[in-house]
Amino acid sequence: MPNLNFRTEKRVEKIKWVLSKRQPFLSVVIENIHDPHNVSAIFRTCDAAGIPKVSLVYNIEKFPKIGKKSSASAYKWIEREKFKSIEECYTQLKKEKSKIYASSLNSDFKSLYELDFTKKTAIVFGNEHRGLSKDAEEGADEKFFIPMYGMVQSLNVSVSAAISIYEALRQRSLKGLYDKSELSQKELQKLIDAWIKK
Repeated sequence: MPNLNFRTEKRVEKIKWVLSKRQPFLSVVIENIHDPHNVSAIFRTCDAAGIPKVSLVYNIEKFPKIGKKSSASAYKWIEREKFKSIEECYTQLKKEKSKIYASSLNSDFKSLYELDFTKKTAIVFGNEHRGLSKDAEEGADEKFFIPMYGMVQSLNVSVSAAISIYEALRQRSLKGLYDKSELSQKELQKLIDAWIKK
């Protein structure tokens, strides 16, 4: 029979390690993304990259039902903040002094690879068919596109999110932001205690 104390200790160690890598100054906003598989995939990428919070703006689409299986339980480890409008969401982000980067298909904007993700940043992704709302684009600090050289000039939204999030991870990793926790010891301990109970 496996040693339960050993398994518990291993789980606690993993929780501590994962939380020490969380990036509280990097977040994602999703606006009216309706496909549950896309939402699940974005949550999985956020968890993998250490993004602790996703802001949800659903004022047209109904928020999709997320299953444990499709999100690989990532949903459980990500904080969710719901907003009734982009204006409400952006007001909160600006109060937190986050730079807001909105994804677009328009190649007149900056390339993803010209942006600085090492400061407080929120990355915004829109609906699969309509893209971002006008308010979401106009209220952002920067609009960006992902360079593409194929006949099909669009990517699945969860793929776009993964590419963008991992560019942020790359930049933040090079700057050593995954090496030392941005959380205080008190904040870290509070999260460890909460996660152990999950």
